[in-house]
Amino acid sequence: MRAGREQMIRTITLAIAIGSAAALLPGAADAAKKEYKEVTVSGGASISGKVSFSGAAPSGAVEKILITKNPDVCGTGEREVVWVDIKDGALRGTFVFVDKIKEGKKWAAPKSGNYLINQKGCRFRPWAQVVRPGEVIIRNSDKGVLHNINTREMIGVEKKRLVRRTMFNFGQPDPGDIKQALKPRRSPYISINCEAHNFMFGFMLAPIHPYAVVVGEDGSFSLDNVPPGKYTIKAWHPTLGVKKTKLTVKAGGKVEANFKFSAK
Repeated sequence: MRAGREQMIRTITLAIAIGSAAALLPGAADAAKKEYKEVTVSGGASISGKVSFSGAAPSGAVEKILITKNPDVCGTGEREVVWVDIKDGALRGTFVFVDKIKEGKKWAAPKSGNYLINQKGCRFRPWAQVVRPGEVIIRNSDKGVLHNINTREMIGVEKKRLVRRTMFNFGQPDPGDIKQALKPRRSPYISINCEAHNFMFGFMLAPIHPYAVVVGEDGSFSLDNVPPGKYTIKAWHPTLGVKKTKLTVKAGGKVEANFKFSAK
């Protein structure tokens, strides 16, 4: 009888171990897929274009939220949160990137020396930016104002089954900088908001490679030094979703990719 119980325990233990290993495999597979190799690019090409918006702006493109805290710094009355920023047909605040590129150019150092999320005037500056996974600086530039940054990984964006995973969430009562690790697990799409001020929002894209940009004020973008090959290029607008196109890049060539969004 005892021998039978021991055998059953060993069987259950083995089953649990196998199940645990199987549960880890998808994560390992995902990690393998996310590897990017920095190389010297030969015959680098460029991909450029424009992101535009057609038709009337969607309802809720601009939201007005009453300012109830720190009016001396945040302002008074209502804050206009522009979720869909359209100017002369250009859709600003959109990210464009190469999807699943495995090797290419090296990351360039950020202009300021660090990837920075600045809380100034009760706004996240910039509203949209590309950052390299790793370390970012969280700066509170508002004297006498408590900010509480909540940074969340947006999983399932492209499948329209959005789940938000909190990456870090902490209060910052004093002016100054805090270094914080930024480690997306399953998605490069990231949202930020202030838990202390319900009118502060922003977005980031954290891909494993440097072939990603935020469009300019006129909706234009350019990706340079792209290795020859076939690629899928994606445009992500945090409110309107993702559009994509496939193209072939030849050595030293120039390829155009344009994206058009609408309220539909």
